[in-house]
Amino acid sequence: MRKRALGVAALTSLALAATACGGSQPGTPSAAPSGSAAASSSAPADKGSGKLVIWADPNRVKALKPFAEQFGTENGVTVEVKEISKDNQQTFLTASQQGSGPDIMVGAHDWIGNLVQNGAIDPVNLTDAQKAAFPEIAIKAVTFDGQVMAAPYAVENIALIRNTKLAPDAPATLEDMVKKGKELKAAGKVKEVLCLPVAQKGDAFHVYPIFAAGGGSLFGTTASGDPDPKKVLLGSPDSVKAFGKLKELGEKGDGALKTSITNENYIASFAGGKCAFLISGPWAMGDVKKGGISYDITPVPSFKDGKPATPFVGVQSFFVASKGKSKTLAQEFVANYVTNKDVAKALYAADPRPPALSEALQEVGATDPDAGKFMDAGKNGLPMPAIPEMQAVWEPFGIAEAAVVKGGDAAKAAEAAQKAIDTSLKN
Repeated sequence: MRKRALGVAALTSLALAATACGGSQPGTPSAAPSGSAAASSSAPADKGSGKLVIWADPNRVKALKPFAEQFGTENGVTVEVKEISKDNQQTFLTASQQGSGPDIMVGAHDWIGNLVQNGAIDPVNLTDAQKAAFPEIAIKAVTFDGQVMAAPYAVENIALIRNTKLAPDAPATLEDMVKKGKELKAAGKVKEVLCLPVAQKGDAFHVYPIFAAGGGSLFGTTASGDPDPKKVLLGSPDSVKAFGKLKELGEKGDGALKTSITNENYIASFAGGKCAFLISGPWAMGDVKKGGISYDITPVPSFKDGKPATPFVGVQSFFVASKGKSKTLAQEFVANYVTNKDVAKALYAADPRPPALSEALQEVGATDPDAGKFMDAGKNGLPMPAIPEMQAVWEPFGIAEAAVVKGGDAAKAAEAAQKAIDTSLKN
């Protein structure tokens, strides 16, 4: 059966229609350009049950429905896109073990270690040419034990978002940023030095670039360069110094990091002009634009003479379920359909996250420079560790962060975090 690629205009229209209309059923376009990378003269040899089931979160369900319907039409099968809105990873694992799961799951790349450990996903059959079509960091993120375990869809990382009216120039260092923020606060032009969420339990994700800039790290590495859960480094001398840097920025120091700034108020505070500097990701831009803020996006700066301020990089991905009933169809959809440029661009139009596919990002960047700026800010970032043991890190790290931000002893906070993680991991 002949498969054809969709024209980007048609796809974008469908994606936007799906976003605007929620559960509406848009029609299938009747024309498509030739010569696309997704075009092929043969359909999957084995359609399995004749039905392809895809699970995704609510935002992606809306974006995916038009493409799923088109794929079904082209291959003579039924495609169901089901919304999973709570505990997505665990819901998928439980269903997989019970034999009631989907053929394809959409989720974050840092699920991979846990999914592999539980035998829930298969490697994705990307060719060398397909892998080369993505930035190195995206493929690195979805590679586990030497195998590509997912197809990258979108790349997310945090950056420094700056109110250019209040701070025309990008700060060269973290010290410069804090100095400018304090000056603006002293002049009554802002309420906060920096908008970065800490809250009462800390926020390891958002503070990690500053922690890394101070010399801190989470794990040592294995011989292959992967994070080594047997070598937790939060209590190391370098990490103690990094926690000390966070203390200096905290409530009894510069006042740049505060537990009163939370995930519920940090973006709104920036959008409302209450701070000149925001450390956040693409998900903040809707509110920033609604606030009418003139802004620019640049990498999070480092300390003077510090190490790089490397943000965590998350890669939203498509997984092929190992216990799916239509695995051949699932491989075809994941490897050859969602990796097509036109589909990637239209998915971006429906859910604006920087596309992982380099060619799509380049074209999207021509009309939306924010996408390219976020990618630039994360190009030297750290892929979120995909090892299952990472789950033991978040809470102790956050507790240690909150403690030093409140003025607590850095060495004691780091030691407590190290002990909690080692105990959890039985190191």
